[in-house]
Amino acid sequence: MDLKLSTLLCFSLFFSTILTPTLSELCNPQDKKVLFEIKTAFNNPYILSSWKSDADCCTDWYNVECDPNTNRINSLTIFTDNRLTGQIPAQVGDLPYLETLELRKLPNLTGPIQPSIAKLKHLKMLRLSWNGLSGSVPDFLSQLKNLTFLELNFNNFTGSIPSSLSQLPNLLALHLDRNQLTGHIPSSFGKFVGTVPDLFLSHNQLTGKIPTSFANMNFDQIDLSRNKLEGDASVIFGLNKTTQIVDLSRNMLDFDLSKVVFSTSLSSVDLNHNRITGSIPKQLTQLDNLQLFNVSYNRLCGQIPVGGKLQSLDTTSYFHNRCLCGAPLPSC
Repeated sequence: MDLKLSTLLCFSLFFSTILTPTLSELCNPQDKKVLFEIKTAFNNPYILSSWKSDADCCTDWYNVECDPNTNRINSLTIFTDNRLTGQIPAQVGDLPYLETLELRKLPNLTGPIQPSIAKLKHLKMLRLSWNGLSGSVPDFLSQLKNLTFLELNFNNFTGSIPSSLSQLPNLLALHLDRNQLTGHIPSSFGKFVGTVPDLFLSHNQLTGKIPTSFANMNFDQIDLSRNKLEGDASVIFGLNKTTQIVDLSRNMLDFDLSKVVFSTSLSSVDLNHNRITGSIPKQLTQLDNLQLFNVSYNRLCGQIPVGGKLQSLDTTSYFHNRCLCGAPLPSC
């Protein structure tokens, strides 16, 4: 009897030693399998060296996070590594509970945005900036209805901007700047279905006019600088808007500044290097929050209104106009 009992205890101890690590692991086995496939697709980079089979992906792995209740992977963040090579693996679409996907500052991450990303219905934050990605900005991104932050800047994307991105009801910020995008700004961007996002489209090759539908939009921040936009930009401004930052510099915009009505919420307005005519409105002296105002390299005339913050700005904010005068420029 003692021998049987002793044998039974030995077996119990053996199996408890073998099974305990497996039973105590929080990581979902399917998620772990997918993550290993992603690691392989990236050619096993050093930045993912913590991803080991005998370690719990929820507690011991870097670059991932698990939901505290379900233990499913909800965040994959890889950034700043010039040794990681390859394209975005299709397997990222097999992490169904992912809410955050960040692949940033990976200069050797190339190719298009994988269509499988459209399967990530819980995704809230998609940051794919400062990479070597190319191809078009895909229309299927509009299927990600929970997105609050879409960042695709500092890449090599070409083609036009999908108008369907205006159908993202929870979007707070849209960064498409510093690519090689062409075509017009979609008129649908004046009809966002939910919140009005901060809009960053600078440093592209966009052409045409700013959509008149922007008169209906109350952007907190909008940056359309360094494109080839033409025509009237006054639709971005308005007395009852709460816009704070506007950058339209280095385009070919042509409108009468004296007819523009500005909101008192503005803190930064950059209009330099355009073809803007007219004079500086006296109403600008009422903008108490104004920290930056630059209308240099335009075709403005007349005296700079006295008051507010206008005289505290540097002469570089006003120089190289047709016949603008008055402090801080020479007197008229």
